[in-house]
Amino acid sequence: MEVLISISAATLAYIDDFLPEDDALISARRNAAEVGGAAPVSPLTGGTLRFLAAAIGARSVVEIGTGCGTSGIWLLRGMRPGAVLTTVDSEPEHQRLARAAYLAAGFPPSRYRLIGGLALEVLPRLADNAYDMVFCDADRLELSAYLASALRLLRPGGIVLFNSVLPGSAGTERLPTDAEAAAAAEVREQVRADERLTQLLLPIGNGLLVAARQGGSSS
Repeated sequence: MEVLISISAATLAYIDDFLPEDDALISARRNAAEVGGAAPVSPLTGGTLRFLAAAIGARSVVEIGTGCGTSGIWLLRGMRPGAVLTTVDSEPEHQRLARAAYLAAGFPPSRYRLIGGLALEVLPRLADNAYDMVFCDADRLELSAYLASALRLLRPGGIVLFNSVLPGSAGTERLPTDAEAAAAAEVREQVRADERLTQLLLPIGNGLLVAARQGGSSS
């Protein structure tokens, strides 16, 4: 079952203000604006990532689309002490800035693994059933392929998330292309129809699609 919750813009603004960002997050967001092509998640989306990682006691998380480190900081802050974030991006400059952002946020290099390259070339190298969360925020045309990879990577009870998948959203200031809109619609329907998943579609961050893989806890 898919659930869509409607929240007013004023309420969303209030919730964003409820989660003020510190210097590390503000700097990462500023870097993203300067380099372009790496729209950071909103504070509300970031807070949701942190909450879910904490709720399931995430020990190992895959992030598809490193950006400049904003979402990675939120994820790391929710994960267990000593847990490892594996984050994939094809842009070396994004990963350089993300590495600096993680260090500024107080996370040592042992807490994250940055892998440069195209996601669909990197993901097959990651172990099956070894991850608690997979966060997808990269090429809008590859969402269905990310879902297939996530279902292989996740432990039972693990969670897959897709950012910016509401109709009309491309995850940036621009409108999506027809192909991007079709890809988002396809992954929404695939998640909704998959009996292995328990789904939730949240109207935050231009649409956050969340699905838990059934089969018990990953802890």
